[in-house]
Amino acid sequence: MKLNCHHYSSGDCRSCQWLEKPYAEQLTEKEAELKRLILPFTLQNTQILPSVSSALVQFRNKAKMVVSGSVERPILGLLKDNQDPTSGVDLTDCPLYPNEFRTIFPILKDFIARAGLVPYNIAKKKGELKYILLTQSRYNQSVMLRFVLRSEQKRPLVERELPNLLAKLPKNSVVSLNIQPQHAAVLEGETEIFLTDTHTIEEHFNGVPLFIRPQGFFQTNPQVAEKLYQTAQDWVANLPIEHFWDLFCGVGGFGLHCAKALQARNPNVALTGIEISPSAIASATKSAQQLGLKQVHFDALDSARFALNQSGKVADLVIVNPPRRGIGKPLAEFLNDCGADYLIYSSCNAQTMAQDFASLTNYQLEKVQLFDMFAHSAHYEVLTFLVNRSKKQA
Repeated sequence: MKLNCHHYSSGDCRSCQWLEKPYAEQLTEKEAELKRLILPFTLQNTQILPSVSSALVQFRNKAKMVVSGSVERPILGLLKDNQDPTSGVDLTDCPLYPNEFRTIFPILKDFIARAGLVPYNIAKKKGELKYILLTQSRYNQSVMLRFVLRSEQKRPLVERELPNLLAKLPKNSVVSLNIQPQHAAVLEGETEIFLTDTHTIEEHFNGVPLFIRPQGFFQTNPQVAEKLYQTAQDWVANLPIEHFWDLFCGVGGFGLHCAKALQARNPNVALTGIEISPSAIASATKSAQQLGLKQVHFDALDSARFALNQSGKVADLVIVNPPRRGIGKPLAEFLNDCGADYLIYSSCNAQTMAQDFASLTNYQLEKVQLFDMFAHSAHYEVLTFLVNRSKKQA
């Protein structure tokens, strides 16, 4: 089965590089690459579990829209030529977005005109509105709407029109201005100005509340992400864990799922979650409080630096979910010697994961599963479970 998209057929958008491949073929190619990359670490008893597939349409929970055109007729989508402001392509009917976005996009176009948010012209270095960033909660359909502006100049007009906008958006939605003054291909700036009292939208995976904030990472495919976290929870639920780490924890998806299952058996199980983003840590802490979990501590630190400053056996279980660059050799070598009985490594880049595995010589690869978070592209997520060889010999 293939997805037909007129934007792809016309050549206007090629973000979905594999759209011409039947979905079964997409999965087969991803599985073949993953098996090739993990082959040096695969043993006879390593379980390669069936892949978790994605829906073909409406699976994304977020949109990153370049704004072009005019203030009266804004175009939300992309620029075919970044130096040509007339090359805008309207992607508001992209089949990957949920149906609710098709209702919201016309509301945003009207708001842009009413607030006088002139689209930024790269060639002339004029205008204000650069991007619109939209994220939806599947739990209650609330949205996080962020206007990326060059300056705060239009803030009074935005605030004047805000009540009318909020009346048309789902309840509990978040609206903010992100200020990005640079004339550069940078998606967002450091300054975030909230225009609503609420700063987070709430999502739920497997009964675990997760809170999405601006400038914080969150998975783009909620249906597959829910299965990813559930699988990690299932893998650890019956392990003899007293203390575990969740490094690169983001908003706490892995750690909270595992802590919920482990504390159901032993309320004294302790979790330490580390993530460099203070915004993500605030979300993870809020989730732990709402779940009523004890012995849970999240801290805004660099994960590698935090780990490398520890000594002795650091935890019974370490979970890592790094960005595409992987955890890197220093951290991989530290984890190899840290004495943890179990490692869970979740990766969005199996190539760097395999490089890190080369340093984990004290561990045996027990389970591998592919999660197709990114249909119609070469990318995918993989979850792995490793056991300390000394634990296997005991």
